[in-house]
Amino acid sequence: MDRSIQEVARMTGVTSRTLRHYDDIGLVSPSRVGAGGIRFYDADALVRLQRVLLLRELGLGLPAIAGVLEGQTDDVHALLAHREWLQQEQERLARQIASVESTIEALEGGEEPMAENMFDGFDHTQYKDEVEERWGKDAYAKSDAWWRGMSDSEKKEWQGRVSQLSADWVAAAEFGVAPESAEAQELARRHVEWLSGIPGTPGASKEYVVGLGEMYVADPRFGANYGGVEGATFVRDALAVYAEAHL
Repeated sequence: MDRSIQEVARMTGVTSRTLRHYDDIGLVSPSRVGAGGIRFYDADALVRLQRVLLLRELGLGLPAIAGVLEGQTDDVHALLAHREWLQQEQERLARQIASVESTIEALEGGEEPMAENMFDGFDHTQYKDEVEERWGKDAYAKSDAWWRGMSDSEKKEWQGRVSQLSADWVAAAEFGVAPESAEAQELARRHVEWLSGIPGTPGASKEYVVGLGEMYVADPRFGANYGGVEGATFVRDALAVYAEAHL
């Protein structure tokens, strides 16, 4: 059974105009076009649309999504990866909810919220196992102590700095800036400077910077910060050029 474009728009919250745009750029095509030019979508088209919307939630742009879909033709395998990411997000959000509820209870009871519990789910703790596996327990312990030792305003400033850096990387990639250009190399410099400020990491070593760039491309969770595979590849290449010249 297929669904009309109006039905799909109601089910997904995606406007008919957006669905038509997806068709125009070859991202999600209808299974057939009926009388009056009305588009209809069968189960395969809806699965593809679901994958597009999931990748949008990861922060990928439409060109990056098209690249991912072209490289992943097995819907089941791709959706299993999506499910794993969603489960991780579910766990992170559950920690955030518990953190907020704890703060509300403290405030309603006239007590001071426990700073140690206020930011669970908001920081880097979701990568604890990976950090310990790659760089050891001491590395994680140092970075965790550094994070928890920050004031609220310091954490907010640091997160804003990271968000701006990611946004600048994405913008440069979308404008087609070359990895070896002065603009990209200034971003690489800022990136390395940011990394060097995190205790417990190798910071500015050539191997570390190049290895992180490779990880951004290989792991969609990290690549999503830079607009997906294409953006992450741009970051990797720019960091590699910088590391070769300066580290």
